Amino acid sequence: MVGWITLERPKAMNALSREMIEGMTATLRAWIDDPEVRTVVITGTGPAFCAGADLKTASAPVAPGEKDFLDHIVVFFDTLRAFPKPTIAAVNGLTLAGGLEAVLACDIVLAARSARLGDGHSNFGVFPGGGGAAILPRKVPANVAKYLLFTGDAISADEMKAFGLVNEVVADAELADRAQALGEKFAKKSPLVLARMKKVANEAADKSTADALRHELHELRDHQRSWDIQEGLRAFVEKREPQFKGY
Repeated sequence: MVGWITLERPKAMNALSREMIEGMTATLRAWIDDPEVRTVVITGTGPAFCAGADLKTASAPVAPGEKDFLDHIVVFFDTLRAFPKPTIAAVNGLTLAGGLEAVLACDIVLAARSARLGDGHSNFGVFPGGGGAAILPRKVPANVAKYLLFTGDAISADEMKAFGLVNEVVADAELADRAQALGEKFAKKSPLVLARMKKVANEAADKSTADALRHELHELRDHQRSWDIQEGLRAFVEKREPQFKGY
């Protein structure tokens, strides 16, 4: 099954409110242990994927000791980045600031041809807190990241594909179907092997090559004792589709 999270504040360009953030975080946490949900797609409604944080919400005062907007959005992005199943951003329109940071937190990025993506924080004198400055230079060339950070401009999906952030650009009308099809493809794989691959790949950038290889080998040793690898090998010998269980 492919789980869909759809941002539904089209009149506000799907700007992130505290309620939206808390709801998405709760949904992701519930899906971590749900064996039926094998992959997750995040998309938006209307002319925007997400134009960033709702600045009225973000600047609202909080009582002493209460978590503020930044606390909640950091938890959301951390949960999305660490989610152990494949995540797909289906970018349907304008994507800025916190919207771009949500894209950066996903594993795969599909974009409608009309979509435009950028950082946008500098347009309002706001400093990014969800990975805009820290992660964007890891996804695209550093000079491109700085251009987007400094100018606040949004560029086309095709340009972002050329820079490596977007995996595929599709016709606007085909975005949802393509995201669903890709999610279903992931859902047929062993959830255990995908989770382990994702863990090693996510952590590899912060390790030396030797340490990353040791980590990979350690995960393989554990994986060799799994039901899924035995089922995969049996299915290969028996020339049938494997039925993975995730353990």
